Amino acid sequence: MAAHQHRSLADMPPQSKFSVLLGIEIVTCTPEEVVCTMEVTEEMSNRNGVLHGGALMTLSDTAAGTASFISSPAEISNTTVEAKTNFIRPVKLGDTVTARCEPVHVGRATSVLQVTMTRGDGKVVGVTTQTHLFLGWKD
Repeated sequence: MAAHQHRSLADMPPQSKFSVLLGIEIVTCTPEEVVCTMEVTEEMSNRNGVLHGGALMTLSDTAAGTASFISSPAEISNTTVEAKTNFIRPVKLGDTVTARCEPVHVGRATSVLQVTMTRGDGKVVGVTTQTHLFLGWKD
């Protein structure tokens, strides 16, 4: 896949309605790095009153999926085939989580990406490693 032009955020389809519901914003979108942010609201909390792990995983999946998409040629899409998250610290309501995704490997059929998520004080709250499969769509 190295012999193709990278796409940009403008080439991407709109974010999923679920990502929009969570308020995820894409701040940076380059082949080397994707950065997304999400403000933690009460609707995202778990029964302990902190950010629910599923919301954190949605943030990481959005960052990794965006990174994989812009690293693939125009006729190719991608899907997550594996995701593993380490939850390190809680995030309180009202805080903002930043997800920074960097590709570890971009090959012909797959990409492996690492997402590091931090809260407002800069402390790491989670780390996700994802594998994405490139899909060639045929009409």
